[in-house]
Amino acid sequence: MSADSGPTAGSGPTGGDTIHKPVVAKGRPVVRRPDVDTLFSINPDGSRNAIHPADVKGRFQRWKHVLWVVLIALYVALPWIRIDGHPAFLIDIQARHFYLFGHTFNAQDFWYAFFLVTGVGFTLFVVAALFGRMWCGYACPQTVFLEGVFRRIERWIEGPAAARAKLDKAPLRGAKLVRRGLKMVVFLLIAAAISHSFLGYFVPTEVLVEAVIHFPAHHPTAVVVGVLATLVLFVNFTWFREQLCIVVCPYGRLQGALYDPDTILVGYDQKRGEPRGPAHQQGAGDCVDCYRCVAVCPTGIDIRNGTQLECVGCANCIDACDDVMVKLGRPKGLVRYDSQRGFETGVRRFMRGRVFLYGVLLLLGMSVFTFALTRRRPFEASLVRAPGQAYQVESERVHNVFDLQLINKRPGTRTFTIEVVGPDDADTIVAAQTVELNSLEDRRIPVHVYVPTATFKAGLKTELLVRCDEDGTVLERLATAPLLGPGPRRR
Repeated sequence: MSADSGPTAGSGPTGGDTIHKPVVAKGRPVVRRPDVDTLFSINPDGSRNAIHPADVKGRFQRWKHVLWVVLIALYVALPWIRIDGHPAFLIDIQARHFYLFGHTFNAQDFWYAFFLVTGVGFTLFVVAALFGRMWCGYACPQTVFLEGVFRRIERWIEGPAAARAKLDKAPLRGAKLVRRGLKMVVFLLIAAAISHSFLGYFVPTEVLVEAVIHFPAHHPTAVVVGVLATLVLFVNFTWFREQLCIVVCPYGRLQGALYDPDTILVGYDQKRGEPRGPAHQQGAGDCVDCYRCVAVCPTGIDIRNGTQLECVGCANCIDACDDVMVKLGRPKGLVRYDSQRGFETGVRRFMRGRVFLYGVLLLLGMSVFTFALTRRRPFEASLVRAPGQAYQVESERVHNVFDLQLINKRPGTRTFTIEVVGPDDADTIVAAQTVELNSLEDRRIPVHVYVPTATFKAGLKTELLVRCDEDGTVLERLATAPLLGPGPRRR
């Protein structure tokens, strides 16, 4: 491919640091350009059209690179951070224990996850209604790792976009075999590192390290999950890439329902840019049809065709177009962040109905979650009837058997004392008067209650008062359960 030619079918947008323009020469097939009706990453015959975005520099790229470094560092470090001796974030499915920034939860607290998931969902709704797919272009893990890690390594090994497109067409031998082989090995190692970091959110890090350094048979589940996750990530970042955003991601498919004329998107100023023409053509707009905005697009769209599902809002085309405008001595912003109303009338509205609705739902969910979290009990104490016979009559006494289930839901070890409250005429035997439990540890304590048959009546309850001293404050829970026994005798 010559330096001044554009992307050809099967190669995707290419080009290095120079401005290039598609050339349609007589006798040659017409060069395929992106349109709004078809995916440019898929060829007309159904085969894959590899996308090789060209390098781009600019203010948005600098902001993204800083953000990506922070996000990757946070992703890797979070499972290792400890708060009160526990992971800052851990969903230990096997033990049914969950840790979230100093708070400890067990399986009974799983309903809190509803508010967490809906909170994330409404947050994304608000972001999408205001700024389109800015989340996708800046903070989505797919974008962060693909653009911030894998494609950067690909550029170091295989060269700029034009060189990578040329390498695609070359036979698999010699330099291509060495470069592609090296890239695959590096990609596989990075995919393994990412997948093992991901496992750290579901397996305690000490268990994860033990599984890595010991024979796989010692931790078969962790090994199998780690291998499968590595293979999925390897295939995704090596081959599938932008198809995940276009075809698989449900958030991307929701954008059409979340946008409105005031949503801030990456767009092209047609009033200023049209009609397109060379820089010195009389009556031409500011767009010189250099094709640079397409060359740098990671999903292979032409932003000048309008808002499209494939656009992830990465701002590559903004930096590329601004660079061209500076070289031509024209104002920046031919391609920019703006709303449809802004492009048409210059008027932008921030607050509107859907944003207000999403915001209210988000605040409502956060308020309920915060209130529920503040009302969360530091420990659970409940009386449950022991399996087996409901009751027994022994030596003129009604015998009920219970289990007192104690769960320490706070970080650190706590000591619990158990006191019998009632009923007054019953003989209540508790297997342990004092119990010490570690964080999220639970224990069942047998409780036997004997009530004389002469005084037994319906409605009697056994009552146990459980106390715990937490940082100088005495916390109490009353555990009750109904007593069962024979009904009144008939004469």
